[in-house]
Amino acid sequence: MDHINRTLEEQRIEFTNRPFLATPLAGLIIWLIVGIAGLFLPVRTAVWVLFLGTGSIAYLAIFISQFTGERFIDKNKPKNVFDRLFLFTVLQSVLIYSIAIPFFILDYSSLPLTVGILTGTMWIPFSWIIKHWVGIFHAVLRTIVILVLWYMLPEYKFVAIPFAIVLIYLITLFILKRRKL
Repeated sequence: MDHINRTLEEQRIEFTNRPFLATPLAGLIIWLIVGIAGLFLPVRTAVWVLFLGTGSIAYLAIFISQFTGERFIDKNKPKNVFDRLFLFTVLQSVLIYSIAIPFFILDYSSLPLTVGILTGTMWIPFSWIIKHWVGIFHAVLRTIVILVLWYMLPEYKFVAIPFAIVLIYLITLFILKRRKL
């Protein structure tokens, strides 16, 4: 049965019943690497770890999905319009680099703030799709924490912000695992 023969609500329920572990795990791993890079590498090198790392989250999620049972690129699973909508949220996050890059050119240390907040916005439509507050929680908490750390720990932007994002991913994964389907 393809997506044309199923109602939107049937497809939403099918989408919602997934574990949603691969993408947050990929984000957690990449931001952990970015934080470790911030601890041990010069900031001008950590910038490139952040750029390359966050740009590869989707690819790492595809790989991890083979182990979580989500299998993002399984051509045999039925088409679902919400998969496509989720891919549009990923595209939204990629386009957001058009905001981050000009600020980066002016001040390379702006990257944890801009990329950290702007790429977190994809969690908001995700919350709507699955009819659960976890995405709003993730995006709002992430924004607030990043802003607070940006101003409170300016010398540790490439360490404090990535590790805070990792902690938020851990909380998000816990919520996703415990949510009622």
